Amino acid sequence: VQLQASGGGLVQAGGSLRLSCSASGRTFSRYDMGWFRQAPGKEREFVAAINWSGGSTYYADSVKGRFTISRDNAKNTANLQMNSLKSEDTAVYYCAVHIRGTYSTGANYDYWGQGTQVTVSS
Repeated sequence: VQLQASGGGLVQAGGSLRLSCSASGRTFSRYDMGWFRQAPGKEREFVAAINWSGGSTYYADSVKGRFTISRDNAKNTANLQMNSLKSEDTAVYYCAVHIRGTYSTGANYDYWGQGTQVTVSS
């Protein structure tokens, strides 16, 4: 599986962005997916995850109620709708395939995409 994240950009605080993760291959619908982010000088952190069917979603406390993860298996995409953005959401956002264990642990993911930059100005 190859992943490519897109949709990042510069937005003012309080604004919205929608990130997309496009996957190659015909097995996308088998995988649980996740979004992580990494700000300059900080460790990568979990943002959200979604199971293979889209029936279960998981969020970091810091984004709960503001971000929504979804997927379209027919289009091989996983999306992250980000609303009410804050300056602390500024980071490079990555999508990845969940392969085992806890959703919030980056080591449990593989096939990382290249990342897309999100910058929130205050």
